[in-house]
Parts: sequence; C-alpha cells; structure tokens
Amino acid sequence: VQLQASGGGLVQTGGSLRLSCVASGSILRINVMGWYRQAPGKQRELVAGVTNGGSTNYADSVKGRFTISRDNSKNTVYLQMNSLKPEDTAVYYCNAKVQLTGSFWSNNYWGQGTQVTVSS
Repeated sequence: VQLQASGGGLVQTGGSLRLSCVASGSILRINVMGWYRQAPGKQRELVAGVTNGGSTNYADSVKGRFTISRDNSKNTVYLQMNSLKPEDTAVYYCNAKVQLTGSFWSNNYWGQGTQVTVSS
C-alpha cells in the first residue's frame, strides 16, 4: 500500500490550503484515514481523522478551522485548512489503517509527508 500526499506549500497567516492523500495497492477496506503533523522539535500529533462511515475527530487546536473528508470510491482523504496560523507550520503526514485483500487484520500506513509553512 502506498499513500501519496500533495497540496502543501507556503501561505500567509489567514490563508487556506487543501491537502490530498491517495491510497493505492491491494486494498480491501480503509477503516480510518487521518492527518498528523510534526513541527521541528516536537512530537508527531493527530490533526484530524475520519472513519469509513464519515465520523470525524479533530485536535482542539484546529477545530473550526480544518475540515477532513474522504472519498471512499477514490481511496482519498482531504484536509481543508482555513484561517491558517504560523503555529500550523509543520510537515503533514497522511495515515491510513488498511485491511488488505485476503487479510483479516488492518495495518497502519504512512504517506511521505508534505510541508505546510504559514508565514506571519
């Protein structure tokens, strides 16, 4: 399974970006898809997650500003980020808990990361 993330970049405070992440491979089902981020010198943290039924959860720091969504037909997850702040600057990683074809269990996969930089 491969996760290909895109959409990062440089934006000014108050601006918006949309991240996308496509999963490919021998996928039977993707149970949860999510976005994590890691700023320099900090631990990786959960930003937002979405189940295959559409239930979502968000870090308190992004509630009301970020929206996660997914297109199950395309194995794709999106993160719409509005009202960006300098403290949102980080490498953003997509994550998916995937049940492979022929497998009973789900495995955890990570994308390669995409840089988001918010200038003040």
